[in-house]
Amino acid sequence: MGKSHETFGKKERETKRKQKLRNKQDKKEQRQADSKKGKSLDEMLAYIDENGNISSTPPDRSKMRKINADDIQIGVPKQSEMQPELPRNGIITFFNDAKGYGFIRDTQSQQSVFVHANNLLSQVSEKDKVIFEIEMGPKGASAIRVKKA
Repeated sequence: MGKSHETFGKKERETKRKQKLRNKQDKKEQRQADSKKGKSLDEMLAYIDENGNISSTPPDRSKMRKINADDIQIGVPKQSEMQPELPRNGIITFFNDAKGYGFIRDTQSQQSVFVHANNLLSQVSEKDKVIFEIEMGPKGASAIRVKKA
């Protein structure tokens, strides 16, 4: 009589495969048992409360407020126009000489303003105090006529 060709590794892989199939079948049966078929429409509805949270109970009518659809702004709001005022003071927070651009932190409004090397009246570096004017460009505010303070 011949020896069986099944080795211990083959038997082990086969038992693992069968165990995996059993686990899969058990999970399938559990999902079917937990499924909530046959619910009424009221049980399936979800509501949004006054804070925007999903709830299973209808919202309180007394807390509802009317919202005008025209007041809803979709997209990114436009930057507010900055007035081309008197020269402003600021500090260079970043400047890259190789690329020719940087940013100035306005001391008055604490807003970061873009500056290009073409708009410099004197050589600047990071942490320099500067005087500049603001001009609205196609991508937002940018500093012009920038010089060291």
